[in-house]
Amino acid sequence: MVVASNNPHNKEIAIRRRIVSIFNKREDDFPSLREYNDYLEEVEDMTFNLIEGINVAAIEEKIAKYQEENAEQIMINRARKAEELAAALAACKGQPAQTDNDAGTNQTTQAGFGVPQGQYAPTVAGQPRPTGMGPQPVPLGGGDMLGYAADDEETMRLRAERGAKAGGWSVEISRKRALEEAFGSIWIC
Repeated sequence: MVVASNNPHNKEIAIRRRIVSIFNKREDDFPSLREYNDYLEEVEDMTFNLIEGINVAAIEEKIAKYQEENAEQIMINRARKAEELAAALAACKGQPAQTDNDAGTNQTTQAGFGVPQGQYAPTVAGQPRPTGMGPQPVPLGGGDMLGYAADDEETMRLRAERGAKAGGWSVEISRKRALEEAFGSIWIC
């Protein structure tokens, strides 16, 4: 396998992705934990040797042979991984995972367009599409939106000081940093 990038990190990532997509067996595919660990060790050894360029021709031959012998198992494991990722994505979005069995039964639509619920539904001819911004709520109390207009100068100073402290900033930290930078830039020969 030839990787087009000179960056060693990109090369390693590409090799690892390729190897993981081929050698994708799981622990439950083995009769014992020991056999699974031996499998993982062998895969990691091959990966390391490919990354370092050690005995590449023999390893590529071994990979090709493994792919031929286990093509069906590789595809089954890829499909299982894809289903698990789809279920995890659906769970993150708060939707129940949809399987092939559910596809025919989950036909709820919105506005009679045949569009699944939660998806974009086109407008009907003649219906205007909303443009621009709608009416905005009027602030209560009038005046300044944040309510600072009625505050005096001292209140504003205290509010700024407390906000800075809440953000982790203080005059002492700034003073200390300025001094460290000033003294750190002095060259003594």
